[in-house]
Amino acid sequence: MSTEQTHTVYLVSDGTCRTCETVVKAVLVQFDDIDVRLIRKAKVRRPETVRQLMEKAAEDQALVFYTLVYDKAREAIEEAARQQMVPIVDVLGPVLVSLYDLFKSTPRAEPGILYKSNKAHFDRIDAVDYTLHHDDGCRARGLSEADVVLVGVSRASKSTTCFYLAYSGIRAANVPLFHDCDPPPELLKIDPRRVIGLTTNPHRLQSVRDSRLRSWKMDVTEEYGDRTQIARELRAANEQMAKYGWRCIDASYKAIEEIAREVIQLLEDSGIKVGHRE
Repeated sequence: MSTEQTHTVYLVSDGTCRTCETVVKAVLVQFDDIDVRLIRKAKVRRPETVRQLMEKAAEDQALVFYTLVYDKAREAIEEAARQQMVPIVDVLGPVLVSLYDLFKSTPRAEPGILYKSNKAHFDRIDAVDYTLHHDDGCRARGLSEADVVLVGVSRASKSTTCFYLAYSGIRAANVPLFHDCDPPPELLKIDPRRVIGLTTNPHRLQSVRDSRLRSWKMDVTEEYGDRTQIARELRAANEQMAKYGWRCIDASYKAIEEIAREVIQLLEDSGIKVGHRE
């Protein structure tokens, strides 16, 4: 049983906490074999909330890093830290003071302003990370957080389309459909307007699968590339799409960007907004 101590670090921000977390993680990589528990507290703006957090940090014997730009919140955390004897580190303070001395101009004191100015960039990172962890049916419990879920048989362009969508800031997951089993129950709980099927014709799918088998140095006569088996899979997948009310796109001879545009158009036609997250 390990006796290594776990150190607790609070990250407190009146914005998104991204800046504070980025700075702390950049420094943590310099320490080897240290067990650290990071506790993130975002959108902390009321002095009373600050005081409550500092009481909890004292109980946890934590070190507190903060990025607070509201004067009242900054004053509250400094006062509470003295009362609770909690060590605190002001991540933004020295930078704000130095720039004030240089510019002779009062900062705007607007929380989350960096995040707002780079929102599209952060949304894209978030979406790509989500799609990466929800590819090919992985982590089905997280499907409810997707903007859209693509379904279909293997090699129907689901993954590539999802990553194209993710680069536009859209959280896209994909789930394979099989002819001999039902879809995962987590998928059936999702608004059917957010689930879109990709299908293709048997000739095209066989060609794609044959190419994949060759790249694996496998016999192209394997069941995976058999025309009869492929037709059976496609028929079963199309039946499931119809059964659960999932709209379908024929991806047979379309470029990935074209498929992605059709997915977005289907979502918009149904009144589904995608890629809009706080």
